[in-house]
Amino acid sequence: MDKKITPLSKLFLAIIFFILYAPIFFLIFYSFNSGDTMYDFEGFSLDWYRELFQDTRLFIIVLNTIVIALLSALIATIIGVLGALVIYLAKKSQTKNTLISLNNILIVSPDVIIGASFLILFTMAGIKLGFYSVLMSHIAFSIPIVVLMVLPKLLEMSPSLIDAARDLGAGRWNIFTKVIIPYITPGIWAGFFMALTYSFDDFAVTFFVTGNGFSTLSVEIYSLARRGISLNINALSALLFLFTMLLVVIYYFITRASKVNGMGVRKR
Repeated sequence: MDKKITPLSKLFLAIIFFILYAPIFFLIFYSFNSGDTMYDFEGFSLDWYRELFQDTRLFIIVLNTIVIALLSALIATIIGVLGALVIYLAKKSQTKNTLISLNNILIVSPDVIIGASFLILFTMAGIKLGFYSVLMSHIAFSIPIVVLMVLPKLLEMSPSLIDAARDLGAGRWNIFTKVIIPYITPGIWAGFFMALTYSFDDFAVTFFVTGNGFSTLSVEIYSLARRGISLNINALSALLFLFTMLLVVIYYFITRASKVNGMGVRKR
């Protein structure tokens, strides 16, 4: 029997959502202010958005951020899927638990420590800070996230599926491409979009490994905020919020489409 949500629970949930979303909508609301402060709404205007789209430097930074996010998410997803398979196929439970623990440590480690570690590593290796240093850093901290998304799908997969495929004469490659991959596809998409989101809004790690002449949106917004309150930050943040919502909608429809026959196994 389904438990009914009490009015007190609904009220508590509404308060939580209000606390979370009110500052965001407040910020978006003042991005349409014809004035230049968030203290008084003088009238509706799109001037801050026009100024934003006329900023060529900011457009290049947006492209940098998107390219870094897509590349790092794609590469991290490939490596993360392989890593999850290695953990899944480990025969000894001690080895499997050790690998899972090492993966989880990277997730819970403070971003400041990870960023400083990458900075020291790149400096010692003689790697110039810029596009490639940011890309490698984002790939590195995204891999554990992908593993965390894919591994549960592997663990819930019944071994009888693989055994049945073997009985039907399927080789290792066919089992991998036609049984395992279709089954864990929802986890793969979840890992990809999580990695994409983490890369897109990461600041702490990126701040350490960004060199002169290269920047991402998170670092740029921080730099703009330090110069003083400007409503072009509001306009930029509003667009980022809409982009994030678009990613959520795309992920929702992709995961729905990937669930074929109730478990994601592809028909021949």
